[in-house]
Amino acid sequence: MAYSTVVVMGVSGVGKTTVARALAERLGVPFAEADDFHPPANVAKMSAGTPLTDADREPWLRSLGAWLGEREKEDSGGVMTCSALKRAYRETLRAGAPGVFFLHLEGSRELIEERLGRRTGHFMPPALLASQFADLEPLGAGENGAVLDVQPTPEELVDRAIEVLAAR
Repeated sequence: MAYSTVVVMGVSGVGKTTVARALAERLGVPFAEADDFHPPANVAKMSAGTPLTDADREPWLRSLGAWLGEREKEDSGGVMTCSALKRAYRETLRAGAPGVFFLHLEGSRELIEERLGRRTGHFMPPALLASQFADLEPLGAGENGAVLDVQPTPEELVDRAIEVLAAR
């Protein structure tokens, strides 16, 4: 399989990090957690329960696109987590990495709320989930990507992701 850059996307709590880490390991490519690229001011806002604005996100998204673009230039591939909720955000990522593939993990609001309620040690409070669902723009026509329901186990999701990537 050709090496790809992949963004595992979706609202907070869908399992982006779990799936993306396992996918990167299976593919033998670098992994990056988009949250690690946030500047301290963004983390402080989210920790206080304040949703980020598009202006807050723009430099962060450009840095993510640059990381993905470097993986494309090196032909090393790479897997990154990023909510990438709006098409405009995905376009910013694509500007840095034209070949990026978006793997959208989706599940019911009830399931995601339950998962967030069990999660500890993350700066994204469950109270912001509603704003994420409100902002979510599903993958549209012409977007390089696929949607996976999060009901299966992470291992099954990675198997399915590998199948989807191999088929494209």
